[in-house]
Amino acid sequence: MDLQAIKNRFGIIGNSPALNQGINIAAQVATTDLSVLINGESGVGKEIFSQIIHSLSARKHNPFIAVNCGAIPEGTIDSELFGHEKGSFTGAGESRKGYFETVNGGTIFLDEIGEMPLGTQARLLRVLETGEYIRVGSSKVQKTDVRVIAATNKELLQFALNGRFREDLYYRLNTVPIRVPALRDRKEDIDLLFRKFATDFADKYKSPPIQLNNEAKSLLQNYSWPGNVRELKNIAEQISVLSTDKNITAKELLQFLPENNLNRLPVLAGGKDGVSQQEFANEREILYKLFFDMKKDVNELKKMFFDVFQNSNGGQHIPVYNNNNDTQLADITPVTSANNFSQQGQPVFINQNHGHDIHHHEDIEESLSIMDKEKELIIKALKKHKGKRKDASTDLGISERTLYRKLKEYDIDE
Repeated sequence: MDLQAIKNRFGIIGNSPALNQGINIAAQVATTDLSVLINGESGVGKEIFSQIIHSLSARKHNPFIAVNCGAIPEGTIDSELFGHEKGSFTGAGESRKGYFETVNGGTIFLDEIGEMPLGTQARLLRVLETGEYIRVGSSKVQKTDVRVIAATNKELLQFALNGRFREDLYYRLNTVPIRVPALRDRKEDIDLLFRKFATDFADKYKSPPIQLNNEAKSLLQNYSWPGNVRELKNIAEQISVLSTDKNITAKELLQFLPENNLNRLPVLAGGKDGVSQQEFANEREILYKLFFDMKKDVNELKKMFFDVFQNSNGGQHIPVYNNNNDTQLADITPVTSANNFSQQGQPVFINQNHGHDIHHHEDIEESLSIMDKEKELIIKALKKHKGKRKDASTDLGISERTLYRKLKEYDIDE
C-alpha cells in the first residue's frame, strides 16, 4: 500500500515529514518478523503504528492483542502474559492460559514496556530469543510463535544505564525503532486535525462545526500540547459541546486550555482578539533567565578585569568606564603600597577621579551553591530563635528531625 492509502485506512491525518517517515518504516518492517520498538510521548497514537505493522504482515489473519504493561499489577503480570497452573498462588483456583499462548501465531503489542518489572523482562527476553516460556507454577517449557511490538514514552536506554531496564532486552526489542513525533513537532498538521475532530463532533452532536479565526489558529499551533493528539481531540470536543458561539476567538479558546501549560506559549502577535493576561505568560521566565545569564557574564568580566590589574605592572593606568557617567573615561590605578592592601592580601583599587574604593577581588562572584545557601539559612534561623530547634524548623518549613540531620550534615555548632 502507498502512503496515502495507509493514512486513509487507519485514519491518520497529517503530512509532516517525521510522521510520513514513521509510517514508511512501519510499512517496510511489516513484512518481516523483526521486533519493533515504537517511541513517542503519551497520546501521539503509538498503537495505530502497531496495527499498521500487524495488518500489513503475514500474520494479519491471526490474533492481535494490545497489553498495557503499566496497568497490570506487578504481582500478576507474569500470570497475564505467560499463564499459571492451578494452585500456583493464592486465588489460582484453576489453570489459565497467558497472552503468549492465546495469541500464538499472531502479534502482541506491549505498551508502556518501560513499566515492566525486571523479573518479567527476563521471561520476555527468553521468549524473544528462543520462543520458549514457562507458566507460573509449572516446570514444563512451552513454545510460542508470537511477534512482539513494544512501545514506550520513556527513554529506555537511559533506564537501562540506570539499571531500571535490562540492556539486553532493550537491544533485542530495538531491532527496528520507530519514533512517532509529538504534536508540537508537526505544527502544520494541528489545524487539519482540529478541523477533522470539529467536523466529527458536529455530526455526533448534530450542531454546526466550530470555526477558528486567525488568532485562535495561531494560539492553537503555538500551544505545547503535552497530551498530544489525544488532548487536541478532547479540546475540540469540549468546544463543540460547550461553546455557544461557533466562531471561536483566541480569547475564547484560552478558556479551554489548561492554565498550568499556558506558560509554555510563545508571545503571540497582537490583534483584536488579543489575550491580554496570557499574551506574555512566559515573559517573566525569559527575563529571569536573561538576568541570570547577565549576572554570570558580569561576574566573569569582573574576574577578568581584576586579573588584568593583578598581572599588570605597578602604577600602570588602565582606562575604564566611569561609574557616574558611562560616556566618560576614568583611570584606575592599582595601589600597591603596604597601607593599601586588604586583610586578605588583595590590593584595593582606587578610582583616581573620585577616590571611591572598587570592590575587592573576593567579592567578584557571589556563591550560587544551594548547600551554602541552605547552611546560611539554617544558621540564621537558629540565631533568630536563640538555638531553639523546634521554632527554627517551623520557620524554615522543615521537620525538626530534618533540621537535626542538616545540623550534622553541615557540622553546624548550635
